[in-house]
Amino acid sequence: MNPTKANTHSGSQTSFINAANQSITVNGIPFAYRDTGPTTGVPLVLFNHWGAVLDNFDPAMTDGLSQTKRVIATDYRGIGGSGGTAPLTVGEMADDAIQLIHALGCETVDVLGFSLGDFVAQDIALKAPKLVRRLILTGTGPAGGTGIDKVGTVTWPLMLKGLLTLCDPKFYLFFTSTPNGRRSASQYLQRLKARKKKIATKARRPTLSCGS
Repeated sequence: MNPTKANTHSGSQTSFINAANQSITVNGIPFAYRDTGPTTGVPLVLFNHWGAVLDNFDPAMTDGLSQTKRVIATDYRGIGGSGGTAPLTVGEMADDAIQLIHALGCETVDVLGFSLGDFVAQDIALKAPKLVRRLILTGTGPAGGTGIDKVGTVTWPLMLKGLLTLCDPKFYLFFTSTPNGRRSASQYLQRLKARKKKIATKARRPTLSCGS
């Protein structure tokens, strides 16, 4: 492993929507990340859902967490602002994450995953148990768990619905179809627009506003 930081800054009190886009090179591959919150204590590392980039982390969530913890959010290899070719397996993604955490100089971390990020988080804990102090899983299940094999059949129609309605698929994927769910989805998508300096990506789909 040969890590090289493009920015040696570790953590800041700025909001996530204004946090600097940073990069660190691990094994010749640049990984994009943002680093907010206090510079002391055990960092919390975030891993997002399938197809997500740094700009898809909810700033309301990250800002709430960074009030008391250093929060590090990153793009997977080959996704968003990170270089290289996207991995084909969760195991490869977890290997990348472990090396990235070490490259950032962290000996112990808390890990929070969402959806695909939960799969990655679980594998990190299995492969490097001494690295992970706390594991926070949201919207997931274990390998072979009930319903896990049906993820594709559930999500693809919702993604197609987003494309056909010119609406960000997250509007349908992550929120209920109730009035309150639709309202929350619209508010979430609006929060994602608050950042002015987006992460540079190889291919980017615009985040559109959706009706309630």
